[in-house]
Amino acid sequence: MMTTILLADDHAVLRSGLKLLLESQPDLKVAGEASSGLEALDLAAKLQPDLILLDLSMPGLGGLDALPALKKAAPDAKVLILTMHDDPQYLRSALKNGAMGYVLKKAADAELISAIRAVLRGEMYVHPSMTRTLLEEMLPKAEAARDAWESLSEREQEVLRLVALGHTSAEIAAQLNLSDKTVETYRARGMEKLGLPNRAALVRFALKKGLLEEK
Repeated sequence: MMTTILLADDHAVLRSGLKLLLESQPDLKVAGEASSGLEALDLAAKLQPDLILLDLSMPGLGGLDALPALKKAAPDAKVLILTMHDDPQYLRSALKNGAMGYVLKKAADAELISAIRAVLRGEMYVHPSMTRTLLEEMLPKAEAARDAWESLSEREQEVLRLVALGHTSAEIAAQLNLSDKTVETYRARGMEKLGLPNRAALVRFALKKGLLEEK
């Protein structure tokens, strides 16, 4: 099955090279080329490509600003960013606005093909040098979640673990020799400390921490 691609980059020479690279693959076809964000929007709506290869820096409407509108113009198209910008802020904004991949132009060869394959499979692809940036940003959040759990009292931890396992307040009260009201207090206080809005969020948290194995 042929995959159609829209190239959006304001450098004609680069587009020409990319087209040769992409169409060296038997199942990839460049269906259109755009030199600006506005042109990309027009072609995306007309062509409904499978994938949009999008530069961030283009005259007029840049790729980052065009991204939300591109997702509306061609909702089934996967968007892969191809850019010279290795600034984490650009990466975060691109992913937040619907891009599924981020590749630096300096690596636009075999890696680009790999990125396209991954994105077409529905996977996220981020240039290796940028992946470390994402991980470093995530670590403080993971540490904060761990510290929040450790800040709970032993009773609060016991109650929340049992709540996550599906026990009612009455069952927990009987098991821990507490009143229903005391259990509710521990539950509410623990949830507030963890910043969890409901039991579903608590279950997800408990699964990540491996708390749902019966003791």
